Amino acid sequence: MDRPTMAELKAFDASARAGGMSAAARALGLTQPTLSAHVLALERRFGVELFVRRGRMLELTEFGRLLQEITHRIWRAEEAAAELLFDARSQFQGRLSIVAVGPYNVTPMLVRFRARWPNVRIAVGVGDSREIVERVLDRRGDLGVLVHSVRDPRIHCVPYRRQRLVLLVPRAHPLARRRAVRLADLQGLEFVMREEGSTTRSVFERALHAAGVRVRMAVEMGSREAVREAVAQGLGLGIVARTAHVPDPRLLTVPLESPALYTHPHVICLEERRGAPLVANFLSVVESLREDGPGVDDARPGAPAEPRA
Repeated sequence: MDRPTMAELKAFDASARAGGMSAAARALGLTQPTLSAHVLALERRFGVELFVRRGRMLELTEFGRLLQEITHRIWRAEEAAAELLFDARSQFQGRLSIVAVGPYNVTPMLVRFRARWPNVRIAVGVGDSREIVERVLDRRGDLGVLVHSVRDPRIHCVPYRRQRLVLLVPRAHPLARRRAVRLADLQGLEFVMREEGSTTRSVFERALHAAGVRVRMAVEMGSREAVREAVAQGLGLGIVARTAHVPDPRLLTVPLESPALYTHPHVICLEERRGAPLVANFLSVVESLREDGPGVDDARPGAPAEPRA
């Protein structure tokens, strides 16, 4: 049976991705006549039309799009094989790129990973949950750390420790003297909220809705630090994960009496890269940290979060 050659398929795929044969030839290190001959050979031998020529630009035909879906998977597999071999060679040295929603969950992971593999260079970027997933899928990040699970067959998702949400209050506020607060006690109070899309905000709003409690949003802020400062300045109350709270003499945290008020950080990577040595080593660190700690960081919701003044 006549089969297309790998050179022909690679020439076609590069042309489809580049949108032109000149750019594709440069990417593959070929002359343009050689690359054009490979594509033409495919079309003539199998009696198909792969591209519509529009000046110097190429536009895929319907059949060409079907073929390109297959060739794209071939080269992704080739890249994955090369990455696996490179990672095996550099298991104890190399570079990991991690994207996280903030420093609080990823830092303990970094500390333990660096203790075991000190020669691995690590680059950490910060982004929201949507950006983290996109960067992992696009291979711009080896791993992602975010505060919810990801349901996508392309993504391998590993749970970390759950973390309780607590009420953030100015030290002089009446609720600061309470050992715990019910959601019903928040009826009508003003809050400083994170932006739409924040997992912490979503969890809090779902719990309020389930309890039939309504609060007023005084200000919407784009970061934890901004929320903390706005609460300290008296603009409203706040909600923060206990693990992410930075002590401030102007503020106190108070436990909330609701079992549903927690976020659950997860670490993600591409499903096809979960076995790559550096990635697998990092996931083993996440597993060891999860086994060392409790299921929820604040196991006694009625306990005071910090000493009272």
